[in-house]
Amino acid sequence: MNQYVVTENIEAVFTRKVRVPTTLMWNRLEGRPRRPDFTRALQAEVRDPLWLLARQWQMGEFIAEDAGSPLEAKVAWTTDEVTELHMPGGAIQPYNPDLPLEAVIEARDVPLALAGRLYNTDLRLAIGRRWKRMLTDNGHSGRMTDFRDAYPFIAPDQTVEADNAITAHAAAWQMHAAIAGRAIDGGALVHHLLQPGALASDGLSMVDPEKSAIDTLGDELLNWAQRQFLQPDESLQAWNARHLAYSLALSAPSGEQPAALEAAEYRGGRMDWFNFDAVAADDSHSGGAPGAINVSSFMPATIQFDGMPNTRHWAFEEAVINFGDIDPDTTDIAKLLLIEFGLVYANDWFLMPIDLPVGSLTGIQGIAVTNVFGERFWIEPAVDPAGPTQSWQMFRLTDKGASDGRLFLPATTPAGLESEAVERVSFVRDEISNMVWAIETIVQLSDGQSRQGRQVALELHGKYQSAITPPPPAPQNDAKVQYTLMTSVAEHWIPFIPVHLENDNHEIQLQRAAMPRLLEGQVGIIPEKIAPRTRLVRVGLETEPGESYYIAEEEVERAGTVVETKWQRCRWRNGAVVLWQGHHRQTGRGGASTSGLAFDTLVQKQQSR
Repeated sequence: MNQYVVTENIEAVFTRKVRVPTTLMWNRLEGRPRRPDFTRALQAEVRDPLWLLARQWQMGEFIAEDAGSPLEAKVAWTTDEVTELHMPGGAIQPYNPDLPLEAVIEARDVPLALAGRLYNTDLRLAIGRRWKRMLTDNGHSGRMTDFRDAYPFIAPDQTVEADNAITAHAAAWQMHAAIAGRAIDGGALVHHLLQPGALASDGLSMVDPEKSAIDTLGDELLNWAQRQFLQPDESLQAWNARHLAYSLALSAPSGEQPAALEAAEYRGGRMDWFNFDAVAADDSHSGGAPGAINVSSFMPATIQFDGMPNTRHWAFEEAVINFGDIDPDTTDIAKLLLIEFGLVYANDWFLMPIDLPVGSLTGIQGIAVTNVFGERFWIEPAVDPAGPTQSWQMFRLTDKGASDGRLFLPATTPAGLESEAVERVSFVRDEISNMVWAIETIVQLSDGQSRQGRQVALELHGKYQSAITPPPPAPQNDAKVQYTLMTSVAEHWIPFIPVHLENDNHEIQLQRAAMPRLLEGQVGIIPEKIAPRTRLVRVGLETEPGESYYIAEEEVERAGTVVETKWQRCRWRNGAVVLWQGHHRQTGRGGASTSGLAFDTLVQKQQSR
């Protein structure tokens, strides 16, 4: 028997007539068997069943519908498949369901040269090794020297300022120096093969049959390189640099109901149906012939999920999910709906699965249900998407110019692998300087390795500083303070200044600017402008002439925003491995005021000893 502290005269205690000299006391009202046998206690006997029946009658629990459980059901539906992709630049290409939609939208080109220098040298070297193996396996190993001379790696020169971006970093410099003159630059070979009419044997004085064999191997190398990762054309890239997000539209123009879906602000990661909105379809598509109605028969099965209430009196639910422990707020409508579904209507839902093609829009025409009494009912959707009254509907696309109540099943991947950040840029607001800083926290070097942006900036600044000849010492004076026109900022901090939109005196946008590279002892020379190192901020610098880069002012939140470049890898439904490089944007951690930028300052002068 359990040993409990029993309070004498409990009624007097509750009426405060007797004070018990204890610090803390509980009295729990519960059934306590007086004997070791629990048989009668577990029978849950009711002393007044008539009172319980009266309460059920009073609450209306005896009022029910004369209905039976569903025994058989037939579902009729129509499906329109997405056939077109609309890119931000206006380009339209056929929709390819053999690739995950994330890869089609997120894939960015992977350059092998940047700012006139070698870039992604590790990829160049891997392609060169592949070409060397192909030559050896096909009996052309004697030609490796010719290809190494035709497509060589050039060692960087530490005395040339243009090579400072390589020689300033020891690891990158060592790699380029080690492969110079010893390896084949596969990237240069692939770049040559991409030219119209170019052949692998060009410039090597070959004759048939060797020439034809080498050219065939060159085509195989190009196909192999293009299969390693997605490399979209510039016109087919969905990244919107102004809004730091992806923008893409899908359309199903040939169906009975033409549809257009738009993902205007997709930030990367994992895509699903809720990333798209229903927009007005093109007027040129008036709709095709009515599609075939698909019909499937099912035996409806009751939905079951972990933690759902059990209908039996003496059955215990699993503790995987505890709906009773949810604490919703008054504004948590979705959470309240979930609780109501799980606790009140969990036994009222039935499951009837149907197979749908990916990249499709499906509308349910109706359900024919036969219950256990032999009655047949035809059930149509309760909500008319085109009606005047808009009602809530699960999995409904947001209306942005059109109303479409069909279910959109995008061709997306539920899971995948992603690398560490190749590049990372933090856009933060600096209220003191009244500007936005793009802080390059992770920078990819020319050898393909990523390093901390601050360390990269210090190494490059030190390289430029070491080339400055120290000037003669300035004449000494007895001044105790020193005037400074402008302080320096770390080179991985790229400024964005507010400018007015064209023909608008109220709205502003953020324009990329540049800080001068201030070096100690540099006299009589205009300081060089610091260029960004990450591709995320170098927008427009690779064109001739260079173009300005603008970011919409509202895209940099008060908490800041962080954009990362990562490798993404997944296995698609046909078993093929898909690899691409894309961006992922997320909210930052607040503003920044530690840039140290200041103008017209007086500092305490250091006294020489």
